[in-house]
Amino acid sequence: MARKTPSPIRALPAISSSHWCHTAQIGRALATAVIAAALVFLAFGRAHAQDAGFQHFVEKLWPDAQKAGVSHALFDRAFAGMTPDEGVLEKTHKQAEFVKPIGDYLATAVSANRIAKGRDKLGEWNETLTKIEHQFGVDRHIVLGVWGMETNFGGFTGDRSVIRSLATLASAHYRGDYFRKELVKALQILQQGHVPMQAFTGSWAGAMGQTQFMPSSFQAYAVDFNGDGRKDIWTTIPDALASTANYLARHGWQKGMRWGYEVQVPEGSHAAHQAPGTYRPVSAFAHEGFRRADGKPLPQQGEAMLLAPAGKEGPAFLVTKNFKTIKTYNNSTAYALGVALLGDRISGAPELLHDWPTAEARR
Repeated sequence: MARKTPSPIRALPAISSSHWCHTAQIGRALATAVIAAALVFLAFGRAHAQDAGFQHFVEKLWPDAQKAGVSHALFDRAFAGMTPDEGVLEKTHKQAEFVKPIGDYLATAVSANRIAKGRDKLGEWNETLTKIEHQFGVDRHIVLGVWGMETNFGGFTGDRSVIRSLATLASAHYRGDYFRKELVKALQILQQGHVPMQAFTGSWAGAMGQTQFMPSSFQAYAVDFNGDGRKDIWTTIPDALASTANYLARHGWQKGMRWGYEVQVPEGSHAAHQAPGTYRPVSAFAHEGFRRADGKPLPQQGEAMLLAPAGKEGPAFLVTKNFKTIKTYNNSTAYALGVALLGDRISGAPELLHDWPTAEARR
């Protein structure tokens, strides 16, 4: 019987399925490594290009800083080793698209804890606030309302380098040349010696100090209230509060006039159908049947407009032009109401008579 020749196929060593899996895993790992390396390379390239663009921006900024009186030594020290702040750039893409219902916003803004803290600050700084109110004519409770809304009475004033934040935004041309101008103003503040460079901190957008001034507002309205030669809104409370009062006074605050009142709107009132921003004599509202919610009489003089930010289901207010002045600090009705109502509660005023509509009522 002839000997069988071994099959060439059977003669080859067997390759297990696990071997194939192992080989595939190696292939995938290599592909992943190649992709990761490529991404790292691209990221490095982008970062390098970004840094190069940032340095070019700084070089181009120097002539403007020099014209503003900034020394070359301070300029170099301010930008030494600086790179763009990626966290700041991320903030520009994460602005809230959804606006909180005003009642939810104010529940946080005028919380029991914040009211209690504000009353403590009123007692602690009463003498200073009396002097500020006498000099600038702005209601101390409104000044406290701004302080509370902006930084929770100094609880958090911002921990980012003002120069780096502004330089990052300016070099990215965020909001045109606005932040470039603010950056030059910030360098002037350093040059003038109002704050040490290491303490020159603020929000991601460059707002600074106890009551969050932008550099241009600082240069225009900051006050050296304690007379030490520096306008220190970061750690000197009298300077910060006086600067806020000066800002509001210079923006039209009228001494002795309230910001407004919660009111009872009479049935069938035509005032709700008037164009927003329409001011009328308060006496005309009284004649139509409007009454203060707390039962007190409306003033006989002055003008006001009707404000019902949550519609007929929520509280309504007659607001004076002092309310408009509060909005120059932050052009938001919710913010201005936060300042005004927080100030009222700090002064001892009761809660609003009418509740804000609940989530269920808004559906």
